[in-house]
Amino acid sequence: MENTLSKKLLEQRPEIAERVKIGVINDQLPERIIQFGEGNFLRAFTAWMINDLNRNNIFNGRIVMVQPLKVGIVNMLNDQDGLYTLIMRGIKDGKLVEEREIITSTSRGISPYADWNGLMKCASNPDLRFMISNTTEAGIVYVDEPRPRTETPTSFPAKVCALLYERFKFFNGAPDKGMVMICCELIDRNGEQLRKIVLKLARQWELRQDFIDWIQNSCYFLNTLVDRIVPGYPGDNAEEICAELGYDDHLLDTSELFHLWVIEGPKHLAEELPLHKTGLNVIWTDDMTPYRTRKVRMLNGAHTASVLAAYLANINTVDEMMKDELFHKFVETALMSEILPQVPGDLESNKEFASSILERFQNPYVRHELLSISLNSVSKWKVRVLPSIIDYLKVKDSLPPLLTFSLAALIAFYKGIGCAEPELRGTRNGKSYAIKDDIDVLEFFEKRWYAFRHNHDLRVLVGTVLANETLWGQDLTILPGIVDNVSAQLQSLLFSGMRDAVKNLLERD
Repeated sequence: MENTLSKKLLEQRPEIAERVKIGVINDQLPERIIQFGEGNFLRAFTAWMINDLNRNNIFNGRIVMVQPLKVGIVNMLNDQDGLYTLIMRGIKDGKLVEEREIITSTSRGISPYADWNGLMKCASNPDLRFMISNTTEAGIVYVDEPRPRTETPTSFPAKVCALLYERFKFFNGAPDKGMVMICCELIDRNGEQLRKIVLKLARQWELRQDFIDWIQNSCYFLNTLVDRIVPGYPGDNAEEICAELGYDDHLLDTSELFHLWVIEGPKHLAEELPLHKTGLNVIWTDDMTPYRTRKVRMLNGAHTASVLAAYLANINTVDEMMKDELFHKFVETALMSEILPQVPGDLESNKEFASSILERFQNPYVRHELLSISLNSVSKWKVRVLPSIIDYLKVKDSLPPLLTFSLAALIAFYKGIGCAEPELRGTRNGKSYAIKDDIDVLEFFEKRWYAFRHNHDLRVLVGTVLANETLWGQDLTILPGIVDNVSAQLQSLLFSGMRDAVKNLLERD
């Protein structure tokens, strides 16, 4: 369409800059980053950050976006000259805020499935230094496949290994032409995992030993922690937004205002990619463990500790949960009184992070379905909530009431029948809902609730669930008072109703 976002349109319509911030448009800037992943998240996260650096005349480089899967949007990206609009919305200092920005940091997109040689040619670019990726949790996995010759391999690590080998050969193994891999996949030690697989493929393909040495000595694989909610394309009101913008944008992206990127790596790399110099919430560190612990316990833990109880109380989204006075108090009390005090690190910094979490949960522009968040709740609870309970118990010599209640809510949520992979069917207000988890977990809960319907003994049910070391990584019945506590709370929520159970709990607390 003639009115679709493009460089030509921006030249012809300078008034657009009055209502939308526009990044630096300079085709002479070198391609310094190759990015595996052209989806919503990286476009609203890393590409937005590079846009900010370029605007401040700090980095002065562009991104080549690589489509990691057969189906993607690089053709659409190229049709729009690499441009797209990012709309950031949320609550800041108690007020609704919206920012609109045209991102100009992408030079072009490549699909290796359509143009494998085009991707390989990137290896010979002397300016190329960084590789950024977000290929989802399933992307950094080993796949036994032959070395690619004329066609792209299936897995992401194989693509990386092939690209690095091409670069190694072209520059004769020059140490200064090594690359910095910055992984954004949501798995622990993501960079280390990618490095391990790339080296395994290099040996499997019988590539030169000096190439393997080059990877180990001249390339960096950095672990990172990323945090930003990105709903993506606003399908419900995209037409209305485009009318306000004054142009059509088929790659509209939306995100919250909050962002955090923790990168574990040498300090000299922070000077090469100085994201922290423009006020971006980017932290370079030699140990990301404290930041990961804080995020997992506070952000993810507050989610996991509250959403199952809220769902059983007929609430459907995080926004609705935070608008509900009773559950707002539940979330805030659990976070500020039971989770926060047990998190290591600077207390004031952790308090600021906790306050930002409460604002993010109240963002009306982000529709987070509680049922979606409930996926694999058992493993999430073990990682996100259980450590806070154990630490609270050590310090206070008592169980944290709300976090312990969340375990009773989990057992109630997993009350279902008709187990069939990958879901069990629970019931809320006479209507069924999907309980999704590993098949072994679902079968276990189905059997335990079936036994309860015959013996009517909640304490036996709770004791059997808590004693299952496969679920929790340990026998939880050894925690003083937990079986009696969870049994009493489960009885309360089953027979009095979830809202009354939460109300009574908060009044006692």
